[in-house]
Amino acid sequence: MRYALHAEWTKARTMRGPGLLVLAIILLTVGLGVIVTDSAAVAAHAAAGAAGTDGSGRDTAVLCLSGVQLSQAVVAILAAQAVGGEYSSRLILVTLVATPRRLTALAAKAGVVSALTLVAALPAVAISVLAGRLILSAHGFAVPSPTSSPELRAAFGSVLYLLLIALLGLGLGLLIRDTGIAIGALLALLYLFPLFAHAVSNPDWQRHLEQISPMSAGLLIQNTANLNTLPLSPWEGLAVLAAWSAAALLGGALALLLRDA
Repeated sequence: MRYALHAEWTKARTMRGPGLLVLAIILLTVGLGVIVTDSAAVAAHAAAGAAGTDGSGRDTAVLCLSGVQLSQAVVAILAAQAVGGEYSSRLILVTLVATPRRLTALAAKAGVVSALTLVAALPAVAISVLAGRLILSAHGFAVPSPTSSPELRAAFGSVLYLLLIALLGLGLGLLIRDTGIAIGALLALLYLFPLFAHAVSNPDWQRHLEQISPMSAGLLIQNTANLNTLPLSPWEGLAVLAAWSAAALLGGALALLLRDA
């Protein structure tokens, strides 16, 4: 396993793409979070906010971490590229010759993709929370303590969310074996569910779609206010995304074992 991890890390380290994608994840998470938080604070037209919300009643944690909704697309690219790129270049043949135990090769690849995602997600989320708090405080809003349980859960949960998106992308990449199609499939899975939910007029169907959507359910982990109005609890929502990721990884593992490279 150690040699497989070293091989995967060497590939990721010597390629230009992963490093740029890690930087893009950080910039997009922080940049969009700052823009959304500042816009919401200005639009609220209030001198102070209630605890956990801005002047308009919006959840401050969700505002600060809103960049995750965009940077997850880059995480999807990072994960799908890790597999699809090897199949398109036929490097997968070399990988499987060097590591004949295919599940070991998959575990090593998942470990490196997870590590790259964490390297991006941890500073991105931390900076987003800090920048968002500074912006809200500058506009006169009262913000909860960053060490409060809901705030910590929202931040830590956002990191886990991006990690699960990476594993979902890795699983789809193994199933589809084409980088472009795998990325398109994952983005459709993430973004089309919320669109369908908004298009449906029946509130019960809306709620059901939000409960099974990997993005809508998973991002509930960021909520710190008005939790009784959510379709699922924050941790239940993240569990829905975890189930999607586990199913994709299981399908990818079976495809890796049963199909020719």
